[in-house]
Amino acid sequence: MAATHVNPTRMELTRLKKKLVTATRGHKLLKDKRDELMRQFLDLVRENKALREKVEAGIAAANQNFVLARAGMQDPVLDVALMTPKQEVFLECSARNVMSVDIPVFTYKTRTSDANDIYSYGFAFTSSDLDAAVKSLADVLPDMLRLAEIEKSCQLMAAEIEKTRRRVNALEHVMIPQMQANIKYITMKLDENERSTQIRLMKVKDMMLEEAHHYSEHIPEPA
Repeated sequence: MAATHVNPTRMELTRLKKKLVTATRGHKLLKDKRDELMRQFLDLVRENKALREKVEAGIAAANQNFVLARAGMQDPVLDVALMTPKQEVFLECSARNVMSVDIPVFTYKTRTSDANDIYSYGFAFTSSDLDAAVKSLADVLPDMLRLAEIEKSCQLMAAEIEKTRRRVNALEHVMIPQMQANIKYITMKLDENERSTQIRLMKVKDMMLEEAHHYSEHIPEPA
């Protein structure tokens, strides 16, 4: 159907052949990109699954310790102990390019480098369960940040994979077959025109020979 809209000239045939070469090369590059994105995406999915299980286990342990601490402490004492945090966390977000996808990279630093500088209360009036709960949340923080980074990366890479897949399918099933059909159509038209031209030339030649032959028959012979 698309071939009827093509101008059957040699210039158009040359242009379409060059376009077909470019499309074929682009199709291969996009397929390679899609396959590499899929490989890295699956690696991130596996890491995401392991991290999510680890983070959920850490949060569950922290919640359990908080429940035990609340059961063994009075509510006003617990509220006062957790009212003012002692440690501060500074989060920085940058980007890393992976196969034309800018995935986030989270880095953080704390106000002090001491890993035990997380308790904002004294130990005289608090239970050890509260210490364990605070420690569990502090330990799970790096994994939570990494999990957020991976989940956002998976989301961005999945969108890029879908976009690349649509482009590959468009090239493979629409554009390349259409260009091949147009090239075939133009080639057939040019061959047909060449045969028609050759037949006309042969007809003209036969007519000229016939005319010349009849003309020579009517020339009077010299006495």
